[in-house]
This record gives sequence, structure tokens and C-alpha cells, in this order.
Amino acid sequence: MSTFSTHVLDTARGCPAVDLPIRIEGRDGHGWILLDEGVTNNDGRVSLMPDGLEPGVYQLNFDTAEWFAARGVKTFYPVVSIVFEITASDQHYHVPLLLSPYGYSTYRGS
Repeated sequence: MSTFSTHVLDTARGCPAVDLPIRIEGRDGHGWILLDEGVTNNDGRVSLMPDGLEPGVYQLNFDTAEWFAARGVKTFYPVVSIVFEITASDQHYHVPLLLSPYGYSTYRGS
């Protein structure tokens, strides 16, 4: 199985996004199935799917509305969803999120 990691950086403040709720879902023939969930730690990281991921299509959902609201900040994106595909079971997949109230970006990291 592939190992997997994610982290979130608050680019507006220049620091990790602490306590951000994240869910990971897997796609099946009828939609999405919740696989795991957690919140980011003091480094903006969360441990999801510690046993790894099989090849397939997955979705990360970051609850940005709740997170920004707790900080008294309005956001244009109440949820950030990142859909990605695991193709090789012998690789590490890192999916980071760079976040601000009115924009975000992501990439496949190492």
C-alpha cells in the first residue's frame, strides 16, 4: 500500500493551519465513502490512513468555513475538496494545501 500525508499552511498568516478539520473519502461505484478524519496539529499536519492507501481515487475535504469562522475571518471557500488518484502502491503521496481566505493551491509533494 502507498503511504500518504498532508499538511496545511495558512499563507495569509505565514504559519501552519492548526486545528483544521479534514476528511478523506474513497470513491466507489455509487459516490464517496468516508475513510478517516482528523484535525491538523501544531505543524499543520494530520495523520490520516496510517495503514496506507490502495490504488484508487480519493478526496480530501478541508472544512475551511469552520476553521476560518473560529478565527473571526470570512472566507470565499467554505470547503476545499482535492480529488487525487493513487496509481502505484509502492510510492509515497503527499498532498499539501496552501490556504488563504480567498484562494488556495495544492500540488503533489514528496
